[in-house]
Amino acid sequence: MSQFRQVLQIHAGQPTSDGAGVKLTRVFGGRGVELFDPFLMLDEFGSDKPDDYIAGFPPHPHRGFETVTYMLEGRMRHEDHMGNVGLLQGGGVQWMTAARGVIHSEMPEQEQGVMRGFQLWLNLPGKSKMGDAGYDDIQPERIARVTTQNDVEVVVIAGQFDDGQVRQAGVVQRPDTEPQYFDFHMPAGTKINPKVPQGHRVLLYVYEGEVEIAGHGQKLGKSRLARLSEHGELQLSTTTGANVLLIAGKPLGEPIVQYGPFVMNTREEIEQALRDLRNDTLTA
Repeated sequence: MSQFRQVLQIHAGQPTSDGAGVKLTRVFGGRGVELFDPFLMLDEFGSDKPDDYIAGFPPHPHRGFETVTYMLEGRMRHEDHMGNVGLLQGGGVQWMTAARGVIHSEMPEQEQGVMRGFQLWLNLPGKSKMGDAGYDDIQPERIARVTTQNDVEVVVIAGQFDDGQVRQAGVVQRPDTEPQYFDFHMPAGTKINPKVPQGHRVLLYVYEGEVEIAGHGQKLGKSRLARLSEHGELQLSTTTGANVLLIAGKPLGEPIVQYGPFVMNTREEIEQALRDLRNDTLTA
């Protein structure tokens, strides 16, 4: 008899704003973030009202982690201090490694229509926090999409998808945190059994529809996130249809000290980041 991963907690996101006033839902982040290690934050943004997103995210700094922006709809332009310019559009991903320091902006390249997507923050181990910054503008044609034998479409952003029958590597692979980031498009009456390494933190976020998590007995509805136990098998099913993000990674088990856009291991490192920002040496 299969031992399924248990649902430890179900979270409802909170409305907030960021950047120059972009309205979004903070699915998790802030107090208690150690429970989500190696992940630090997940935001969902989505609106067809330009006033909710038009001001965008003017130039701002980061240090000590990676940001992963996955667009469902809309167009956003990235620019950073390294000279990178990228157009983030529906189906595409921006994977930015802040490491020692990045100063960048993300501004809408549209004045009307829908802007919808997610931004995930992934921690870096202490040994890599002061490494070189990096940026990858991953256009939709580079993102792998596979269909399981149960007719579930899987968008494979990072890691290795494997359900025992279909295997597909994502365009992004990372050491240390070994992230898996998948988007499941599940038609009504389908199920999926993704293999996730034992010991990995597993988060499920339903952004459309409703799913049932085997071994739990309850359904996980739209705009709800489930944090699962680190051991056991995983099976999702839906009677009505659903779109679900699976986000999994290997916990770092290191101290997390965060001050706004800086995430380090000690308070002293945060104070140094602030001095570097004031002295224009954050990205030096």
